[in-house]
Amino acid sequence: MDRLVKVKLTENQRGTLVSWTYNLGEANLAKSTLLKRINAKVPVADIERSWLQWNKAGGKVLTGLVRRRAAEIQLFKKP
Repeated sequence: MDRLVKVKLTENQRGTLVSWTYNLGEANLAKSTLLKRINAKVPVADIERSWLQWNKAGGKVLTGLVRRRAAEIQLFKKP
């Protein structure tokens, strides 16, 4: 993950992104709009939109993943 992210992250942002990468895989991060937006330093609202899209398994939205992504993005947004 560290080699893919080209911008400075806060401790909370890095920790949350490490967790995301552990759960979803470095290959998914590498090809994601989420990474492109993080590296482009877009507003956090745009990053949040991309983050919350990763809520499916087997093509179905899972309540547990919706909750997990919501909790992750809240930590990501903390200073």
